[in-house]
Amino acid sequence: MAAARTATRLASRSTLITSSNTLTASRSARCTLQRKAFQPSRRGYANDAGSKSSSAGLLWGIGLAAAAAGGVYFYTTNGGFTSGRKGSAEETRGLFTPTKDDYQSVYNAIAKLLEEKDDYDDGSYGPVLVRLAWHCSGTYDKETGTGGSNGATMRFAPEGDHGANAGLKAARDFLDPVKQKFSWITYSDLWTLAGVCAIQEMQGPTIPWRPGRTDRDVAMCTPDGRLPDGAKEQSHLRAIFGRMGFDDREIVALSGAHALGRCHTDRSGFDGPWSFSPTVMSNDYYRLLLGEKWNFRKWTGPKQFQDVSTKTLMMLPTDMALIKDKEFKKHVERYAKDDQAFFSEFRDVIVKLFELGVPFQSKEEDRMTLKPTA
Repeated sequence: MAAARTATRLASRSTLITSSNTLTASRSARCTLQRKAFQPSRRGYANDAGSKSSSAGLLWGIGLAAAAAGGVYFYTTNGGFTSGRKGSAEETRGLFTPTKDDYQSVYNAIAKLLEEKDDYDDGSYGPVLVRLAWHCSGTYDKETGTGGSNGATMRFAPEGDHGANAGLKAARDFLDPVKQKFSWITYSDLWTLAGVCAIQEMQGPTIPWRPGRTDRDVAMCTPDGRLPDGAKEQSHLRAIFGRMGFDDREIVALSGAHALGRCHTDRSGFDGPWSFSPTVMSNDYYRLLLGEKWNFRKWTGPKQFQDVSTKTLMMLPTDMALIKDKEFKKHVERYAKDDQAFFSEFRDVIVKLFELGVPFQSKEEDRMTLKPTA
């Protein structure tokens, strides 16, 4: 499996040269990897038979308890007043403790949907799932301790309608069948787990992950403006990521996720993919930043850059800032030369991002590694 994943990445990168003809040809050489579809396991629950000698009073008490279990109950958690329905994440928490196998089943269900639903953008919902996990985590403020992946407050209009989150309803809707099947998992855990799954299924590094996030109510929505604005430059990047606790190296490592996906005019206003293989995780983003010539695109949209060779790729002002700033650029150069260094450091920083502000009861050594299906 490791050999297949490595071969896939090498096949994608080998096409990247500055010649216009070969750059164009690389687009038709996008790699694909056959994945084995996993059938998620079904969790069964056994019912203990009651004693025939039970008293009528005991049976009456059991009946009342059963009736109560079928109703709606309320509880207070993490500053948010939340209602829980029977079978929901709130009710199930306390009835059983999900195991690694349970989370692997959730992972497999997401991977199976990624395989089956290939009608989105460049043939995969993977990039938009990564963006969902990134944006729900990237609202963290280290000074106030607010924001982050704990809460899944993008479910609510104030945060879901922020400009930076435009288009992410597609990712949330994609995950609805998984949430319905595994009602015990919180949205907060589901969204970050989906990000892990998407990265791994798109031939990225293995990402350690742990559960423990809770869902919160609308009162905990974060203010607009906490996510990066692609139209700005290095001072903005340092302000946004510094608020979360990231340094220059980590900023550049996280930016490597731009190897995946594309921009849309009806969302961010920008248009186009960053790389020729937008559904394969690789260090091509850095290689293209350094290896291509970039000019301003002549169009009516916002300021963005276009590759000179093929005029099919784009970079944002925040992307170009990484090679304008000497402190950023040294990390771009390092990742462009060494994909393993990029994968290793991206793995560590994405784990940090997904865990910002989460009051885990578990320890870091309790993180689990879930198996890719490919």
